[in-house]
Parts: sequence; structure tokens; C-alpha cells
Amino acid sequence: MYLLPHSLAVSCLLSVAAHEVFAAPSPASPPLPRTVPLLRRSKPQLTEAERFEWLRGQRDSLKSKYGAGGANTKRASGLNLLTNQNADSSFYGSIAAGTPPISYNVILDTGSSDLWLAANDGLSASQSDGIPTFDANASSTFTDLNTPFSISYGSGAARGNLGQDSVQFAGFEVSDQVFGVVTQISNNLLTSPVSGLMGLGFKSISSSGATPLWQALAESSGTLDQPLMAFQLTRFVDVQNAQVLEPGGTFNLGAVNTSLYTGDIDYQPIPEGQEGYWIQELTGLTVNGQSVSLDAGSASYAAIDTGTTLVGGPADSIAALYAQIPGSEALTGDNAGYYTYPCDTNVTVTMKFGNSSIAWPISNADFLLMQVSGNSCVGGFFQLDTSGSSAPPWIIGDTFLKNVYSVFRASPAAVGFAQLSSTATSMNGQLGPAPSPTVGSVATVTGGSANAGADRNSNADAPLRVEFASLGLWLAMFLSGIVGGGLLL
Repeated sequence: MYLLPHSLAVSCLLSVAAHEVFAAPSPASPPLPRTVPLLRRSKPQLTEAERFEWLRGQRDSLKSKYGAGGANTKRASGLNLLTNQNADSSFYGSIAAGTPPISYNVILDTGSSDLWLAANDGLSASQSDGIPTFDANASSTFTDLNTPFSISYGSGAARGNLGQDSVQFAGFEVSDQVFGVVTQISNNLLTSPVSGLMGLGFKSISSSGATPLWQALAESSGTLDQPLMAFQLTRFVDVQNAQVLEPGGTFNLGAVNTSLYTGDIDYQPIPEGQEGYWIQELTGLTVNGQSVSLDAGSASYAAIDTGTTLVGGPADSIAALYAQIPGSEALTGDNAGYYTYPCDTNVTVTMKFGNSSIAWPISNADFLLMQVSGNSCVGGFFQLDTSGSSAPPWIIGDTFLKNVYSVFRASPAAVGFAQLSSTATSMNGQLGPAPSPTVGSVATVTGGSANAGADRNSNADAPLRVEFASLGLWLAMFLSGIVGGGLLL
């Protein structure tokens, strides 16, 4: 059994490079899904104090995130490779911005709705070191909107101005996408080579007021085959020799990938008037076959959030869940909200949503978050108080999502889950190199640092690889809320 997810929390980052370009099919050909293989990174041995520091960062960043205390023709090309970093801690992909297009790594987050990139001006040398940054002057199509942009985090903030430019993602392009060009970033908010974040929630929770790129595509008649996106995430959290970056699954835009799931996709509608986060009502929760009592209606609303590593919920429900696990104990003080239990106890949790009769299981490997000492392990469910904010009581992240094929459909608004196929589950634990990302139908070059514009034509096919210098880097990232807790808003 494995102690703590490899550089578990955050590394940030991967390599970027131009990849293959796929031709669009003839008009008679059926549209194909936009597929995005994902990946992941490795983990260091930590002291007990460092493990608890990581836990606090997970909890606090999630509280901060949720405010607690194109053309009209269908296209079938565009493979966007994603990275799953640090033992399932986070998943990021790549976009391309500007003319000529330059690629950047961004966290993919269904729990927020803004796109932003670090700019090449305004950041200190230490902040921008190794981080590919956006150079507005290098793009012939960029427009400065002269509108302030700001996002706050648990231990920092990102500020700048809104701009407008061409942005490509997973085979599609929006020529006038509004995004934040960030010139002020708190120390350690970004770690190379991640350059920003793409929110995949609805416009109604966008702090900038801009329409998210995915939503612009979904609302453009004929652009997407279907107004949806889907994730399949791999598991490496229980693999001892996993590297910092490993193949992590697939992201599809505009269609589902039928090879990655079996049976039907069980869609449950987003409750009326709740389109903002991807909301589902949690209607069933069991642990080792024992039911946990849940409140009805909005008291059990849950945001389905790819930008969050864990599962957070109301104190009474989380306490009731751990009460069914012999030997479990609530942590106190700075670690309040988390629970420990004997590592040799097999725990199977199931979750049911909406009016569905299907109870989706979470594997023991995903529930066991980390070993902190001896036979004492911390579970992947923790107490979260979102009262006083617009966020729902439950936040359901990758601890659950690695166990299903998840689909986020814009119209009619719904979230769907399906059983993973043997093709999908066979990817779990299969070591391999990080894929080189592509972003659209036009090959792009890898983003550079402050002089990205000047260097954009050099070494275009060579991925950027950056190693972590120290454990403190990833701890800082989690504490800042960009990985594993997503991003605020």
C-alpha cells in the first residue's frame, strides 16, 4: 500500500508540444469525438507533519474555491492530450492562444468558469521562471479590453486585465474568446509548466462575466456534434513506482467515446435554475453496505468538480459515514474535518444521484487518501462547510470521478455517469510517457517563458519537461488552491 500520492499535490506540469494534425472527414462521414488522452505524475515520501500540511491545503483551498467561511461545420479532428499529475492529484490539458497560436497548459476545472493565463509582463523573475507565459504583443489578433480581472484564492490572488483573442481547444477554435491576462500573481500560485486555468462551468458563475469557451461552442449552432464533454480518468494513486506524469485517461468534446464505457449513460438533470456549477442531488450514500442518512432536496446538492481531488460534505453526513468504519477517528485542531481509520480496513462507498437507481461504487484504492502513521490512514471524504456562499453542500471530485465515465451535457442540462469499460480500466496503473499535447486543427508551438513570442518558432516539436526542485513547491500549490482544490471563485 502506498503512502502519499507522489508529489501528490501538485507539480504542475508537463510538457507541451505540437502533435499530429488530423484531417476533417468528408461531409458524408459521421463526426468523431474530440479525444483527449490524460495523464499523471509521481510522489515523494513525506513526514507525518508534511502529510497533515497537505491535508490542510486540500481542505482550505476547496473552502476558498466555493466561497465557504468558430465555424458552423462539424469537425472531427483535434486531439488534445491531457496530463494527470502527481498520483491523481489533478488533471490538466492544453489550449492554444493568439496568432500564431502558442500552446499553454491549463488546469481543466468543471467547478469554475473563467479562463486565464499568466502574462509575460508584470511577474517577477522567480514567479515566471519556467512558466510559459502569454505575450499579447506577439499575437496579431489580440485585443486589450481594458477591464480589470481578479480572482482570489485561499492564500493568494491573480490579477490583471481581460483580453480577447483566438483560443483553440480540443479541435475547436473561438476567434474572440475573452480571458484574463494575469500580470500579478501571489508567490507559488503557479508552478511551471502550468500557465493558468480553464473553467468548464456555466457562465453564471464566471467572475469575469465572459462566456466559457466550451459554452460558446455548445451554443454555436452546428459546431459540436453534441453539446457535451466527457472525462475518463485513470488511477495511479496505488502504484508505488508511478512517475510524476503518467497517461491519465481521455477528455472528449462534442461526443462521447463509446470505447470507454459499457451500457447506457445514466443522465440526471441539473435541478431547475441551478445551471452554474454542474449540480446533482445526492440521493443515496452507503459505506460497506450501510446507508448514511441524507437530507432531501437542495440540502444534498453536489457540484461535480474535476478540479477537486477529494469529496467534501456536511459535517453530520461525513461523521455518519465514518461511524460505519470500525476504528475511525475524527482529527482535531488544524486537521479538523478529516478522519483516520485503520489502513487494513477495506472500505467501499457508493453514491446515488437524482432519481437514478444506480449506486456508483468508489474503490477502496481511491477512498484511502494517504497513510499518515503506522496503520492509520486518512479517508478521501472530509467535512466541508459551504454555508454563507452560493456553493452546494457537497463537492464531489476525482476520488469519485475516477470510478465512472462522466459526461457534462449543456442541453438539456444534465450530468451523466456510465460504467467504465475494460478498455478504460486497463489503463489504470499502466506506466507510460506523458503525451505531447495538441489543441486544434492547426499545429501550434510550445509556449515559452517571458520571451515566448521571440522563441515560438524554435524547437517546436520538443516537449518542455520541468522537474520539481522541492517538496515545498507542490505544498505551496495546494495551499494556493490551484490543484486538487480547484480554483475558488
